[in-house]
Amino acid sequence: MARRKLARFEENKEFEHVIEPSREAVLNDFKWKGKWKKEFFGNDYPIVLELGCGKGEYTVAMAKNFPEQNFIGIDIKGARIWHGAQNVKEENLPNAAFLRTQIELIDHCFAPGEVSEIWITFPDPQIKHKRSKHRLTHPDMLKKYQQILQEDGLVHLKTDSEFLHGYTIGLLETLGHPIEEAWFDIDLQVVNRKNLLHQVTTHYEELFREKGKTITYLRFRFQKDGK
Repeated sequence: MARRKLARFEENKEFEHVIEPSREAVLNDFKWKGKWKKEFFGNDYPIVLELGCGKGEYTVAMAKNFPEQNFIGIDIKGARIWHGAQNVKEENLPNAAFLRTQIELIDHCFAPGEVSEIWITFPDPQIKHKRSKHRLTHPDMLKKYQQILQEDGLVHLKTDSEFLHGYTIGLLETLGHPIEEAWFDIDLQVVNRKNLLHQVTTHYEELFREKGKTITYLRFRFQKDGK
């Protein structure tokens, strides 16, 4: 198992669409910040992020379905990213990439307004109070998303955690950020079965479904005058 991981780490280094900067490189004038469209992807298409992308199922699927958008999966686990990177190579997708870094550094990786949309797919809900700052929808993280998103940018949260779903709804209502959709069970939304929420299932979603867990979904924007 360890050998396989090491081999995948080495393969990641060979992929042009996998970026693995050191923490120091990210904190000190990161190379691609503000330059993702023109210099990395070589186009002017909108940028969409998948945070905690794992094996990158959404990054790959969205890149295939929306060729006139750029997609970047972000995760700290290199062995997981390898799976998505392999798929991108096999599918020859010029509009998909992976960034291996801590998500809390996201505001150092992208310039203000550089991102059009963010997907958060099955993050650790960090239920214990002492771990609350590590939730991907904690107020500190929301501020980072708001900073890098364009003014009308969207955020999607797909999770099996009723706790995280409810926590995020309550937080958004307190902060005054408009919620566009809030589903407590995506399988009940039969009119939307043709969209990616139903077409794409991540590795973790499959595991949660096997345990009989309900999958929730939330879509929201930040208020224009929000601080």
